Amino acid sequence: MSDAEIRIALYAGSFDPLTNGHVDVIRQALALADRVVVAIGVQASKKPVFSFEERAKLIEQSVSERVDVSGRVSVISFSGLVVNAARENGATVMVRGLRDSTDFNYEMQMAGMNSAMAPDVQTVFVPASAGLGHITGTLVRQIASMGGDVSGFVPAVVDKALKQKLS
Repeated sequence: MSDAEIRIALYAGSFDPLTNGHVDVIRQALALADRVVVAIGVQASKKPVFSFEERAKLIEQSVSERVDVSGRVSVISFSGLVVNAARENGATVMVRGLRDSTDFNYEMQMAGMNSAMAPDVQTVFVPASAGLGHITGTLVRQIASMGGDVSGFVPAVVDKALKQKLS
């Protein structure tokens, strides 16, 4: 298969922390594309729990433990417009996970704006798998920071890293 025939999907987010929902979206994206680029948005104005390097390592470990990726997943950082990150990485598809109708309304607006800026990059929505729709990184961070058990919401390596980071 030539590089021109390889379908690359970009999945962007903060992934701070990576949740089971994120891993599920990556799994679904691998069914749609030959390669998935996980793009970690980095903003100087935000103070994440995990550095870019820590998030990249947690993504790589978590995904390879749960999904047969065979080198099909890479992790990059980006700042600025996600459509630019998609183009720079050869992606023709941006994958977005949907948990509920609130996500749908927001994501439809984003897809419309992205399509206007980059008509050559399609947005594809994938629904949260059963039992994952209630998980958000924000809630996981809040629960973990208060000493709560988040092991049911994140991969084991992320749970361990959160406990170390927040203790």
